[in-house]
Amino acid sequence: MARRLTVEEYLEGVLNGDRVILSRAITLCESNNLQDRALSRELLRQCLPHAGKSIRVGITGVPGVGKSTFIDAFGMELISLGYPVAVLAVDPSSSKTKGSILGDKTRMNRLAHAPQAYIRPSPSSGTLGGVASKTKETMILCEAAGFQWILVETVGVGQSEIAVRHLVDVFLLLMLPNAGDDLQGIKKGIMEMADLLVINKADGESMEMANRAKALYSQALRLFPLSESGIRPQVLTCSALQSRGIGEVVATMKAFQQQSQRNGSWTNQRLQQEVHWFESALEGQMKEMMFDKEGMRTEYAKQKAAVEAGETLPLEAAKAVISFWVSSIS
Repeated sequence: MARRLTVEEYLEGVLNGDRVILSRAITLCESNNLQDRALSRELLRQCLPHAGKSIRVGITGVPGVGKSTFIDAFGMELISLGYPVAVLAVDPSSSKTKGSILGDKTRMNRLAHAPQAYIRPSPSSGTLGGVASKTKETMILCEAAGFQWILVETVGVGQSEIAVRHLVDVFLLLMLPNAGDDLQGIKKGIMEMADLLVINKADGESMEMANRAKALYSQALRLFPLSESGIRPQVLTCSALQSRGIGEVVATMKAFQQQSQRNGSWTNQRLQQEVHWFESALEGQMKEMMFDKEGMRTEYAKQKAAVEAGETLPLEAAKAVISFWVSSIS
């Protein structure tokens, strides 16, 4: 069993870009152990002054759109420009066993072997939005370790995927060339939140469809109100498999960063994300405090069984659980 490190040892390792220490630090933040949590909070506090200097990109898209292949090509393009890249690949977890495939790393063959890249697969464990519960903390650690681009790959696409918006500076939506089908199947909310739409697999016989899709999406986006950034999302095409068009995606993101920094929306969005992090942490810690009380889990199980049996309304059961907790602390 590995020796427990001190905060100072974790901090030194992270700031020096030690991948082994960085991985252990992330695992520390993911731990449910009370001693680990106290240690991780202090580590994060000391890492914060060294974080915040990266470009955080959320990448989502319909199943089969080629997210991992795109990230592999996108990450290699960034590395060729001199940027160290961290990829946080969130895998879907089983709702029954909490198990996860964690196969994204095997689909990013070039990045997985690039010394300037760091890939961290994390199970979502059922977290809303397809984002692991400790993704924010992981981002801070990776930034403190010197990574200048943080890429967050989400589970899929759907209304709950908007949760990733609370973590990133740029939200990229990957699409397939068959625009007619996708335009019907994609959620309007996702398109409204996107800062950039990229039509992948624009190669071979799909080129004509990709160009037609680009025109359709561009037209559709003009019907949506502008986001807080005030910047109209662009629609690009690329072939991740052939690494074609990836440079234009990088250039467009850099231009978006510069423009949103000039108009102040970049900073405002990050401040809002800190507030969201606070609210999420508060909600999680309050729930933990509730279940730490003696008899709370028994009362919860009793009320849950009553709801499952149709003996009580969910609202009444929830009120009973809260009342039990209030009486236990009074």
